[in-house]
Amino acid sequence: MSSLSRWGLHAALLALLCCSESGEVAFEVYTWPERLVTNLEKTLLEDQPQWKSYLISNVSQDMVLICYFNCAGKQQTKSLNISVYQLPKQVTLKLQPMWVTLGKPFTIECRVPTVEPIESLTLTLLRGKETLHSQTFTGGAPAPQEARVALNSTANKEDGLLNFSCQAELDLRARGGSVFRSISENQVLEVYEPTLNNQTIIIFPVVSVLLFLFVTSVLLCFIFGQHWRQRRTGTYGVRAAWKRLPQVFRAQPA
Repeated sequence: MSSLSRWGLHAALLALLCCSESGEVAFEVYTWPERLVTNLEKTLLEDQPQWKSYLISNVSQDMVLICYFNCAGKQQTKSLNISVYQLPKQVTLKLQPMWVTLGKPFTIECRVPTVEPIESLTLTLLRGKETLHSQTFTGGAPAPQEARVALNSTANKEDGLLNFSCQAELDLRARGGSVFRSISENQVLEVYEPTLNNQTIIIFPVVSVLLFLFVTSVLLCFIFGQHWRQRRTGTYGVRAAWKRLPQVFRAQPA
């Protein structure tokens, strides 16, 4: 974690004025804690008769620094809250799949690898300038964590016309800091409709007409065949019946 990404990492301490109107009074200054989990590096920057300035570095977690000082024979204290943060510098947006049929589902996923404090982070999924989904995280461990948010959606025509993006916002105003924002690269969703090509458009009606003619010809042949058969059976019914009789009966005299 770089020193530039921490609130209160470098703190100039103890611009303390402690003197009466009648003259200066000597006093001593103490800082606490000298050590916590990790060693704190304290460098004296300026040493003036009425104040001293220190540079505190190597801060790796939230803590409170307390300064004890004696002024006019009376001991007093001054505390300094230090909050450690890590900016959401890397914001990644992923569309899965990137090619989708109209009306089919797809997923929008946003990830931030390391961020601290995660409870001050808000991830917002955007389509153009429209907010699709926003999530603020709560709780979390003291160490930097990965933040993730996902949204399931159904592809429509507007999805293919606008870019998708994800904005990460770390709001440290409640801790005396500022608002830091980072945004992902734009992603494009390819939405397509199943269409027939020109060759298919030509073949389909031709095949339909041929199929209609074929079915019609079969029906006509069947109808004419039945009509012809009925006429033939009616005209030659006696002869046909005679032929069907056994030969022995036909040999007998009438």
